[in-house]
Amino acid sequence: MAGWPALSASSRWLEDATICENDNVKETIRRLPENLYNDRVFCIERALDLSMRQQILPKKQWTKYEEDKFYLEPYLKAVIRGRKEREEWARK
Repeated sequence: MAGWPALSASSRWLEDATICENDNVKETIRRLPENLYNDRVFCIERALDLSMRQQILPKKQWTKYEEDKFYLEPYLKAVIRGRKEREEWARK
């Protein structure tokens, strides 16, 4: 059970990868820089592959706590802010 905190702490990438895809999230994903988009796709594909084979990601490949972050958050905030601004302009 000692590995569980490390596993749960390294799940932010997966958390962002599995976020409910509403219109804001879809637009955010569309706007992601290519390297982040490719990392997202790789993470999802790797998780699906490991799940199908009923395996766990080797500990050496776990995301380090210091490197772990919610990568969609700043882009999602910008999309939501832009959508709200457009709605404000449309009401005027």
